[in-house]
Amino acid sequence: MRITTWGRNINVTDALRAHVEKKIGKIGKYFEENIEAQVTLSVEKGAHVVEAMLLLNGGMLIRAEEKSPDMYASIDMVVEKLERQIRKYKTRINRKARLVGGIIGEEGKSVEEDEPRIVKTKRFPIKPMLPDEAVLQMNLLQHDFYVFINAETNEANVVYRRKYGNYGLIEPQI
Repeated sequence: MRITTWGRNINVTDALRAHVEKKIGKIGKYFEENIEAQVTLSVEKGAHVVEAMLLLNGGMLIRAEEKSPDMYASIDMVVEKLERQIRKYKTRINRKARLVGGIIGEEGKSVEEDEPRIVKTKRFPIKPMLPDEAVLQMNLLQHDFYVFINAETNEANVVYRRKYGNYGLIEPQI
């Protein structure tokens, strides 16, 4: 497992880095393949915030964020949250594997209980624009995200609303 740790508004000490590597390293037991972990430690308005992303082979991404008055507690809480998400993910995969060829519904489709499903599909034209224009459009529509073609790169991008009034830009790599 490759773990990258960096800080925002905080100096990442050797002790903090060792704690992150010890705690996040335990997550490797859930996966056979080699995974990458990116951990950001930050201090925002007196709260110690830890953001962790696990990049799995095949492009799957697992993300968790926690904040508390203590950085070590935030790290521990993020690891607990990641472990819950991983167990849920693994349970779903195992359940789907058992259902293949298992219970078949009236229309010949697999019956999967408690599985989220796509209930609406939306098609719409997208035009090239700059990310700032996409943010304006997103705000006008009162959405939390907006898909657009970036006029500078001519590729599909997504702008989204983040906590504390900031925005994020997703630039997929294919």
